[in-house]
Amino acid sequence: MVPETIKKIYHKILFAIKCYKSNRYTTSVKKTCNSYGKSLKVNGYSIVTKNTYLGNNVNFNGMKIYGIGNVYIGNYFHSGMGCIMITDNHNYNHGSAIPYDHTKIKKDIIINDNVWLGMNVTILSGVNIGEGAIIQAGSVVVSNIPKYGIAGGHPAKVFKYRDIDHYERLKYENKFH
Repeated sequence: MVPETIKKIYHKILFAIKCYKSNRYTTSVKKTCNSYGKSLKVNGYSIVTKNTYLGNNVNFNGMKIYGIGNVYIGNYFHSGMGCIMITDNHNYNHGSAIPYDHTKIKKDIIINDNVWLGMNVTILSGVNIGEGAIIQAGSVVVSNIPKYGIAGGHPAKVFKYRDIDHYERLKYENKFH
């Protein structure tokens, strides 16, 4: 059996490593993105582009943003691990070659305030996710999700809505995580 003091030291070391990594990831995102608000927190390895605009209290737990389009993320955004956003697509319909040519078709992604993405969510170009929406783990979002919508699947479809009165009351009382 391991003495309690060794367990405490071990947990302190693990916590220090976690903090070091989080600070390193946060610094990297701040250096790369176009703008960010207060209290950005990046807990897992994340990639953003220079066309990424982050609101206040954004929390990434492993986000990868690719493409030449813009990504706008509102306030109090939370993501699980392994999330991906892709802001462009190959020119396959009107290009000069098959299966696609060298040009890219870019479309922005807009994520409004208080959105929560579960683990391993993929969001494709041109999507707008409404305020307070929740996207279920493993979903692929190919079209807009309305305000307060809870969506999941491949492609993601709204299957439920938040309790809007409860949501608005918490928002009014400034009770954010």
